[in-house]
Amino acid sequence: MTSEQTQTGPAAPTSRARDEKRIVVRALDVKRYYGQGETVTKALDGISLDIYRGEYLSIMGPSGSGKTTFFNMIGGIDSPTEGMVFIDEIDVAQLDSYELAWIRCHKIGYIFQSYNILPVLTALENVMLPMIFAGLSTDQAREKGADILAKVGLGDRIFHRPYELSGGQQQRVAVARAIANDPVIILADEPTANLDVHTGHEMIKLLVHLKETEGVTVISATHDMKMLDVSDRILWIRDGKVDRLEERKNLRIKVGRIGGEEV
Repeated sequence: MTSEQTQTGPAAPTSRARDEKRIVVRALDVKRYYGQGETVTKALDGISLDIYRGEYLSIMGPSGSGKTTFFNMIGGIDSPTEGMVFIDEIDVAQLDSYELAWIRCHKIGYIFQSYNILPVLTALENVMLPMIFAGLSTDQAREKGADILAKVGLGDRIFHRPYELSGGQQQRVAVARAIANDPVIILADEPTANLDVHTGHEMIKLLVHLKETEGVTVISATHDMKMLDVSDRILWIRDGKVDRLEERKNLRIKVGRIGGEEV
């Protein structure tokens, strides 16, 4: 199945280029309600947004604002009560479990704040795992995994297990795993939350580098204000609605320095 194939369910909207960029995610009036009657909670209450290939989008908002719920909608982890979410013009709500697993495996790379790498596996084995699920042979996955780990600065740590790695190194393994199957989208859920300031800055630089060199779309749900300076756009969510959507160039950000580097 590819994005060019005919999807089941409602036809996807025609993509319209903005600045010659291709839309990779389209959310149309997305709502997510929990409960019934007077006890209903509106986690999302009608969000519409186009996200473009090769941009860095930060989703920000206070706890309980709905940003994580929207993040999960984009990743196909949750389904909207109303509205639609398209990934490469495919309505993910219309997919069966096999098709949804294919989308998650081939289109989306996930980075979690708790790393979620398997403690019994080496760095290389953790990165090989999604490639083997995607159908690569063990030899192909091993060679590609070693190349990816070198790309994220862990070429000399491929046989180390998580307990032998620092927090920043473990997060780099998570990044390597996220890009193992050449995804269109990287979803980063609070990727700097468990890192010290300097290591968090290094992680942000790595995500920007991947965006610029690989052309992936980085979507980050975050509280980290350092993300603002590298984002192309910032989506602010409050009470399940779009509070505002801002271009980076229109923000006024005071830049500080840590260890001689701007942050």
